[in-house]
Amino acid sequence: MVFQFCKGNHLHKPVGCFDCNLWQMYPFYHLMLIANMFIVRDIPCGTKGGVMIFFDKIEVVNRLRKEYVYDTLLNYGVTYDKTWIYDKIHHEINQFCSSHTLQEVYTDMFDQIDEQMKEAIQADCTRYAPGIEIIGVRVTKPTIPATIARNYERMEEERTKVLIAIEKQKVLEKEVETQKKMAVTEAEKDAHVSKIVMAQKLTEKESIKMQQEIENEMYLARERSLADSYFYKVMKEAEANRLKLTPEYLELRFIEAIANNTKMFFGDKVPNMIFDQRLLGNFLTGTLRSMPKQSEKLTQ
Repeated sequence: MVFQFCKGNHLHKPVGCFDCNLWQMYPFYHLMLIANMFIVRDIPCGTKGGVMIFFDKIEVVNRLRKEYVYDTLLNYGVTYDKTWIYDKIHHEINQFCSSHTLQEVYTDMFDQIDEQMKEAIQADCTRYAPGIEIIGVRVTKPTIPATIARNYERMEEERTKVLIAIEKQKVLEKEVETQKKMAVTEAEKDAHVSKIVMAQKLTEKESIKMQQEIENEMYLARERSLADSYFYKVMKEAEANRLKLTPEYLELRFIEAIANNTKMFFGDKVPNMIFDQRLLGNFLTGTLRSMPKQSEKLTQ
């Protein structure tokens, strides 16, 4: 807070604190240096298309720098804010509206008006009144003719319907995509299960095959063992028979065979036939000759 006093028609340097003597001698102006809000109401302006609209309220937050108090008041007086804020707001908002259509002012570029107003006012203040700092500008939605407002309401309704339809379409597409992903996941799961089942069946087949091979090997080993045993038995029997087939043994077997055949013979030559030593010798000789051949056949 500063106190600016006048002496006669002359403005003096501001003082930083209250002085009772000066207060009694000269008139003072009380200035707040904190940020304050200047409100401009009922601003009419015409758009590029000729439609008259009204801004109910525009708020401007500003601040006067302490070091520029004297120069600002000296140049523009105590009502400096009317010159550089109130009048400037009217001018800048009309400039903006006259260069843009109603659609741009009311809808398309409405979110940019605050920043453009702030930059335009600050630019002139920086050039001509540098002590004034524009902190922010807030513009309310303009009032437009009732017929046009109804058209905008209908447009908003249609836009809302379109947005709802778009959102429904997105939901449907999302559901289709989800179903597709679920189908792919299900197919992948079935393929994985089928692969596992196939691997299990292959493992079972391999196990059965190995078991069959083991049984076949066991059977072959058993049959080979039986064949070897039988061959060994036959060889031993043949070897035993070869050792038994001596002339004495053969003569004994011949006599036993003759003795076992109980037959009656009549005639003068019966004794000669039975006890003919040459016949017995021929029999033994033929038997002994055939034994090596039988042994070779058995060996083969």
